[in-house]
Amino acid sequence: MSVAAIVAVFSGVIGLIIGSFLNVVIWRVPRGESIVTPPSACPKCHHRLRARDNIPVVSWLLLRGKCRDCGEPISARYPLVELLTAVLFVVMSLLVPLAVLPAYLWLAGAGVALAAIDIELKRLPNAIVYPTAAVVGVWLVAASLIQGEPGVAMRTVLAGVALFAFYLLLALVYPAGMGLGDVKLAFPLGMALGWVAWSAVIVGTFAAFLLGAVVGVAMMASKRAGRKSAIPFGPFMLLGAMIGITLGETVAEWYGSLL
Repeated sequence: MSVAAIVAVFSGVIGLIIGSFLNVVIWRVPRGESIVTPPSACPKCHHRLRARDNIPVVSWLLLRGKCRDCGEPISARYPLVELLTAVLFVVMSLLVPLAVLPAYLWLAGAGVALAAIDIELKRLPNAIVYPTAAVVGVWLVAASLIQGEPGVAMRTVLAGVALFAFYLLLALVYPAGMGLGDVKLAFPLGMALGWVAWSAVIVGTFAAFLLGAVVGVAMMASKRAGRKSAIPFGPFMLLGAMIGITLGETVAEWYGSLL
């Protein structure tokens, strides 16, 4: 087995474990609760979950999506978060150099949590956004400098600042359509995109607005939302960033060839 395959498998397993932890983060952080204590328990019967009931994905399947003690349904969101995190970790491990992989794995995990929270509560908690900005920024800049690439380090910071300023301008011009949480999230996303290339920043940003527009129109067409309905934009920012990181340079080259 190649080194790349070993890293991918290891990343996938770690992603499942982190995904299980993210389910705790998604529930507790917006409610101001500790992510350490108390141990996880059924919200209905309050029985503490056994170790065998905490195996990512597998336990949910074996329990058929129900609490072992009271039979209360367990949301399918739990295994979906675990699987999504694992998939994102594998994708990152295959596309990102090992030197900066921890930064992108952190971003992927934090992104899953932030997207889930924003969809449910229309919030992007500072308790997740701030540490993400610190970890992503410090790691990417430090890795670039250690590898003797000060230009990449500078581009990383400038991209973060540029995307932050862009979203801040949008929030000031149209505060009803852009929240401060989106503005803060733009900084770490900009750095993650900027480390790849400026083309990744452009593609990732455009993709976010394109996806948001498509989903918004679809929701209005299906009567699930009106013109004044508040639709969380954080998930589109995160998905757009993922597209920019993975396909940004390819899309930019393809578009350039058309011109």
